[in-house]
Amino acid sequence: MAKRCAASRRNVKILLRGFALSALVPLAAGAQTPSAFPTHAVRLMVPFPPGGATDIVGRLVAAKMQDVWGQPVVIENKPGAGTVVGTDYVARSAPDGYTLGMVVTAYVINPSLRSDLPYNTLKDLAGVTQVSVQHLVMAANPSFPANNIPELIALAKKEPGKLAYATPGSGTAMHLSVEMLKTSTGIDLVHVPYKGGAPAQQDVMSGQVPILMDVLYAVQPLIKSGKIKVLALLSPQRAPGAPDYPVVSESVPGVSALSLVGIVAPAATPRDLINRISTDIARAVKSSDLTERMKQQGMEPIGSTPEQFDALIRSEIEKWAKVVKLSGAKVD
Repeated sequence: MAKRCAASRRNVKILLRGFALSALVPLAAGAQTPSAFPTHAVRLMVPFPPGGATDIVGRLVAAKMQDVWGQPVVIENKPGAGTVVGTDYVARSAPDGYTLGMVVTAYVINPSLRSDLPYNTLKDLAGVTQVSVQHLVMAANPSFPANNIPELIALAKKEPGKLAYATPGSGTAMHLSVEMLKTSTGIDLVHVPYKGGAPAQQDVMSGQVPILMDVLYAVQPLIKSGKIKVLALLSPQRAPGAPDYPVVSESVPGVSALSLVGIVAPAATPRDLINRISTDIARAVKSSDLTERMKQQGMEPIGSTPEQFDALIRSEIEKWAKVVKLSGAKVD
């Protein structure tokens, strides 16, 4: 009798182990392991309309990653509210790696500029990699009387509140960079925000707005064709690829800024998957062909780790918070 009972207990244990293993099979079959990623199309959200600076770099990265992953990488343009609309879309997406978002410097400015952000930048999103930095340029319609920053300052002081400048949107690095210049010089320029760089460029070329603040690589063709003229770059020093362009700090010490471009994912995305995506994109950014194409567009490729990008995000949030407070900048 004892032997039969022991045998019966062993059979029950074996049966229970079998049930446990069978229950795990569907979970294992449905799990997305980093090595298997991606198995279908990946969406890359760009928070600006097609044709602008961020859209250009997004499409360069998407094309390269499509080759690397062997799956479509689809650009989705979701402009609005100084990149908030598109970034909120990413924050609310499934944390499975299949929805990623391009972010620019507005991403680290918005936490201090906007009290009504629908997401928490540090809690709801995670850095994947910093793709690049790029130079900001203050340009103008060819008929604009000023040809450099000293002349612009003199003209603005003569006509306070009458000169307008266009940017790809409120809360962007382009917007806050001009606010820095205004604070440092005491001039009064009127901000005209657009939903992306392309419409801002069009209105400056047509003369509806005299001054443009944008990313250099997005307007280089317009500069070369004479459709707009350069007043100065906002870079800390002259750009290696454009040494003839003066920088604002040569006339107004302490006024400088660069624009960052990076990729983020929903914060709940598994860390090993974020690391896998980051490694793939960073390796692609540093590849000879994409590096060369980005440099031709005036970008400086980076390709950082998630940890490096998260640390940069935190430090940039602190930096721009000081600029917002000092300038008193508000969302238009």
